[in-house]
Amino acid sequence: MPPAHPFDDDKLREECGIFGVIGVNDAANFVALGLHALQHRGQEAGGIVVHHPEHGFNSARRFGYVRDNFTSASVMETLPGPIGIGHVRYSTAGNKGNTAIRDVQPFFGEFSMGGAAIAHNGNITNANTLRRELIERGSIFQSSSDSECIIHLMARSMGRSIPDRMEEALRKVEGAFSVVAMTRTKLVGVRDPLGVRPLVLGKLGDGWVLSSETCALDIIGAEFLREIEPGEMVVISEKDGVQSHFPFRPRKSRFCIFEHVYFSRPDSVLGGRSVYETREAIGRELAKEAPVEADLVCPVPDSGTPAAIGYSLQSGIPYAMGIIRNQYMGRTFIEPSEQIRNMGVRLKLNVNRALIRDKRVILVDDSVVRGTTSRKIKEMILDAGAKEVHFRIASPPTAWPCFYGVDTPQREKLLAATMSEEEMREHLQVDSLAFISLDGLYRAVGEANGRDPKQPQYCDACFSGEYPVRPADMLEQGFQMKAAE
Repeated sequence: MPPAHPFDDDKLREECGIFGVIGVNDAANFVALGLHALQHRGQEAGGIVVHHPEHGFNSARRFGYVRDNFTSASVMETLPGPIGIGHVRYSTAGNKGNTAIRDVQPFFGEFSMGGAAIAHNGNITNANTLRRELIERGSIFQSSSDSECIIHLMARSMGRSIPDRMEEALRKVEGAFSVVAMTRTKLVGVRDPLGVRPLVLGKLGDGWVLSSETCALDIIGAEFLREIEPGEMVVISEKDGVQSHFPFRPRKSRFCIFEHVYFSRPDSVLGGRSVYETREAIGRELAKEAPVEADLVCPVPDSGTPAAIGYSLQSGIPYAMGIIRNQYMGRTFIEPSEQIRNMGVRLKLNVNRALIRDKRVILVDDSVVRGTTSRKIKEMILDAGAKEVHFRIASPPTAWPCFYGVDTPQREKLLAATMSEEEMREHLQVDSLAFISLDGLYRAVGEANGRDPKQPQYCDACFSGEYPVRPADMLEQGFQMKAAE
């Protein structure tokens, strides 16, 4: 599937979204709504698996948006039952950009004690090693996804129940994983010991819900109860409710800080904090750290908006919608000719010329990855008659790739990996460029004393190069980690 627009590769890609529900009529309808709310986490493909006492397990997997695939009665009628799980995908492992339908989750396996389906958000950093071992022992893989390793490990387990087998399998897995899974009668949720990726628990009438984010609970009218704890496994049944235990060796939490900056929807709640309010606080912190004289503060839509509002409030410089986003620019847009494609950013964003002309403009964006989009936006602003352009970035420089479920370019393609801040400013050809500091970002997410360098409170490897889980597969392929200081 072609990218939605020519500069799609200039953003860090959301990983995946997972959702599960038990104890409701027509679970698939609720799963589809939940996946729709999580669409920002993956637009490449989606899948739903359900179970009905009479009809057994049924599944549907499709490329494209949830709204285009899981809203037709003819599809949803094939997915009956009171329990179901779903997944929206952007490939972070396997055949990136060349997905086969067999790569689309949830994955299903038939075991001696019955069937089970599993959906995974994150990345298994020792997947290549596990896959080699499993294939040598006779496993036959159907997909290129790292997540399929979990099903094969479960098949080889001697556990008496499917949750027991999953527990044993996940003990062999390294990296980041939030998992929702289902059997005929149980819904299971697990987070890795570091809690890198999110997972929350909700209540819907007499039923229960697991979701990547709280915004998906809101769409179905479910009550947010709590986050699944790092290293926690919950097994939920209509008969026994929620049973919780902690099967992994306890470790200090290292939640992904970029969830606060960009990935999560602004109307979600993370760690008891509104994502929107956190992003506004990032903007305020950025205004304190990197003030500049200007006439307008403008967000780069949509992800830069809350931070731009915070920057404006802190600095006293008026906030303005200097760039307008075309809301209808999606993956269904016709594949344009080369001439049209070269228009690039204008397919998605347009400058509000009357507002920008003769103004000194501060542009606030969430991140700079390759820098291609930033240059195009700067050119558009100058073409509209701006006197000055100042970039303010609501995250530290992204200088290292993520191996925990985010699709980042190779390190040499990250602008901040090869250039200093001043070199980046010259490359982007702007009047000034400033990123929030790592300590400033930590303060904005609620850590008053900033980052603890001895025991960082979050996973910030994409900024710091300090990986909390050794990326075994990537090291095997020659990746060079940051030298110890």
